[in-house]
Order: sequence, then C-alpha cells, then structure tokens
Amino acid sequence: MDKDTYRRPAAGQHPANLSPDYKSTPLRSPAKPAIVLPQSLSEITGPSLATERLGALDNDLTKQRSGEPLGERIVVHGRVLDENGKPVPNAMVEVWQCNAAGRYHHPGDQHDAPLDPNFTGGGRARADADGKYAFITIKPGAYPWKNHHNAWRPAHIHFSLFGPAFATRLITQMYFPDDPLLAYDPIYNSVPAGARKRLQAAFDMETTRPEWALAYKFDIVLRGRDATPME
Repeated sequence: MDKDTYRRPAAGQHPANLSPDYKSTPLRSPAKPAIVLPQSLSEITGPSLATERLGALDNDLTKQRSGEPLGERIVVHGRVLDENGKPVPNAMVEVWQCNAAGRYHHPGDQHDAPLDPNFTGGGRARADADGKYAFITIKPGAYPWKNHHNAWRPAHIHFSLFGPAFATRLITQMYFPDDPLLAYDPIYNSVPAGARKRLQAAFDMETTRPEWALAYKFDIVLRGRDATPME
C-alpha cells in the first residue's frame, strides 16, 4: 500500500473541531489531543459499496413522490477529483437538504414552515468514469437554527461521499454563490478564510436547461492544497 494513500490533510483547509461561535462545538470537540492510529487494509475493505444498486430516480429529488415539489427547480452537478485534478471514478455521492420553505423532512425539525409532501430531500448518485455526478432538485430555503440571536442558516445542500468502502466517507456542504447570509453563518465561517470559497457552487449558465431549471457546478476535491473543506 502506498504510504501516502491515507496521509493527513494539510492545515488551513478544514474547520477546527472547536469553533466557539458555532455553539455546539464546545460540547462535542475533543478535550485531549487525538491519538493517531495506523491505517491499514481495514479502511478499504467491507462493507463494500461497489455493488450498491441505485434506483432510476435516486438522483432526481423532484420525481421521487407522486407529484412535483414546490420551489425553484435546479440542476447541481460537478466532478469528484483528486489533488492533481484527476477524476475519482465510481464515488458514491449522497445529498440531503431542506425544502424550498427551509424545513427538513424529519421529525426533529420543528421549524414553523410548511412541509412539502412531494419532497423528502434525499438523493444519491454514482460518479462516472470521469468523476462526474448530477442531481435534479429544488433550491433549499434558509432557516432559523437558534445558535445565537436571529441566527439563520444560508441555503445549502449537504454532501456525503463514499469511496469503495463504508469507512471511506467524507461530509461537506455546498452553498450558493454570494449568499448574503454567509457572512453571518458560524458554520461557514468556521472554515479557514482561504478555503471558504471552495464551498460555494458556481452558477453554470451553460448547463442551465432553458425554461426549465437553473444550474450550479460544484466540484469536490478530496485532498491537496485545493481540497474541499470537510466536516
């Protein structure tokens, strides 16, 4: 095994475990230094996701129920890349998000906003041989989250990426370009300043579907100096 396969990420790319403005991190961040465990083949063996079957509508969040969801239809697409800009094929890409009114389809979300019976907010896709993935979904709304006075989360989509095995998982969030709420969001601002822009998708006019849906491009770089910040 290449000794660099599981090398640790460089400093200044990912959010710190402890970010005092993000109020839940003092409760969950480690109080002692991490113990670095040697990694072995156990990190890339079972349970394997290579043979996981995806449904025909898993990547279209607008067609998973009996009717059309409410809100602005969008296409979100991109590539999964390594530190050299080369594609990472066959990665399992999962997303979850709130609806257009800013409410998750989950009993724990008690935000005073309407649920959409035609939108559950979850999907998945497998990157192709060129690392490309795509989703059709609804642009999520902002929502209050009680971190501080008048706290609102900017519109965002959660991403989960799996490699060949369940243990090879990374989680991040995608934001929309130049959202004014980003300046006030402790989660977004827990990311080192030089890496924050990597969490913003780019508006993609070329991929926009005329009279049907706007498009956003979000490439995910797994490591290296241009790595997408991960949670």
